[in-house]
Amino acid sequence: MLAKRIIPCLDIKDGRTVKGVNFVDLRDAGDPVELAEIYSQEGADELVFLDISATEQKRKTLADLVYRVAKKVNIPFTVGGGISSIEDVDILLHNGADKVSINSSAVKNPQLINDLAAKFGSQCIVVAIDAKQIDGEWIVHLVGGKVPTERKLFEWAKEVEKRGAGEILFTSMDHDGTKNGFANKALSKLSKELNIPIIASGGAGNMQHFTDTFKDGMADAALAASVFHFKEIKIETLKTNLQVNGIPVRLKKEL
Repeated sequence: MLAKRIIPCLDIKDGRTVKGVNFVDLRDAGDPVELAEIYSQEGADELVFLDISATEQKRKTLADLVYRVAKKVNIPFTVGGGISSIEDVDILLHNGADKVSINSSAVKNPQLINDLAAKFGSQCIVVAIDAKQIDGEWIVHLVGGKVPTERKLFEWAKEVEKRGAGEILFTSMDHDGTKNGFANKALSKLSKELNIPIIASGGAGNMQHFTDTFKDGMADAALAASVFHFKEIKIETLKTNLQVNGIPVRLKKEL
């Protein structure tokens, strides 16, 4: 079995790392470059950076941040926020990003997934899906979870895979920031119906939640923010705990 990945997520707003609950009530969590370096040293498998206030005018700012982070870390990192063209992706990859994450732009223009996968390779393209349950149905939302769409989670995820995405980052808006655990039923269904890796996001509150999402949710990776930013869980301790629980992980090599 492939090793499960632990991925700290840094939501970036105005150059700072922030974290909220259910996508609102944001509070400052520190400097993203400093946090990235710490997580890299602590044994994180990858990093995800999401510019949650990205606009076209801020692309240059995000590219500069990517460049500064790339000089400090030795693990892969994915960058998302406001990406809507081949040119956007080209800039970020040239500045040191390993993958890009697209969300709203993919829903608005699904052909973008095909174009990016053809140009850069599927392994480089992560499609983020933010969804919440409405009347028992998982509905895809855009613009940081503010705008509901007519897209349904499982149908959209299958289309995303067919169009060439290499991974899906699924965030349950109902669970985000609540620390009550991941949306394991939905994750399990995604994992069974798709052939590409699924990253679980939204709801991490303790180490048992990670074990549960790998066992019950069948997730390939687990992403979290506040439990790492505010030092509630140490990555090294988490990985040791996962290993004890029979979850294959990469442990940090001692120098």
